[in-house]
Amino acid sequence: MEDEYIPRPEGELPRHVAIIMDGNGRWATRRNLPRIAGHKAGEAAITDVVRAASEWGIEALTLFAFSTENWNRPENEVQFLMSFNRNLLEQRVEEFHRRNIRIRHLGRRDRIPPSTLKAIDDATNLTRNNTGMQLNIAFNYGGRAEIVDAVRRVCAEAREGRLDPRDLDEETFRKYLYLPDMPDPDLLIRTAGEMRISNFLLWELAYTEIYCTEVLWPDFRRRHLAEAIREYQRRERKFGRVKEE
Repeated sequence: MEDEYIPRPEGELPRHVAIIMDGNGRWATRRNLPRIAGHKAGEAAITDVVRAASEWGIEALTLFAFSTENWNRPENEVQFLMSFNRNLLEQRVEEFHRRNIRIRHLGRRDRIPPSTLKAIDDATNLTRNNTGMQLNIAFNYGGRAEIVDAVRRVCAEAREGRLDPRDLDEETFRKYLYLPDMPDPDLLIRTAGEMRISNFLLWELAYTEIYCTEVLWPDFRRRHLAEAIREYQRRERKFGRVKEE
């Protein structure tokens, strides 16, 4: 069920919010339910947070939906997550399209079942020209994998004579990432109280503000998103500089 109405937080909003949606399994275990019940319950959180972020004018929202390490989970859970994410896209894409949200995928395409990959492609193609919030679905994504894939492309272009390695700097390297035009996240939210980034956006999180909450993902709603944003607004971002007196 969607959370109660929460107004847009006052003040400057983060341009880009990334979320590690953790705690589905624990949510289910505490209720003596199978783990997949927690993933199902997490759908309401996804829907409410996407709606809120879009309504408030956040430019980009990145959700960590399935990592390259998640293939190591029990087979039945992996199969469920494939179908769950496919069904979620199919059921919500029209609404997100009406909201002018542009859906994008970041991650490797290999190993993703054809039906799930089709749902991802259909959603990205339908919303390609939308000009509102960009909703990035990190699916079959790993931060190390993204960097390795970028290095492979750099090496290929250098081998073909289209890039001089001496010209390679951070801004040039960024062009080889999955979504090079996407600004780095200003705020990373992790639910369920864990204090790690779990191989998520390793390059992009260099100066991101990190906010952890004990709230399990299925219970996370727009009021929790607003709390995270207000905490972000209280922080001073120095990007390695010394505070001026």
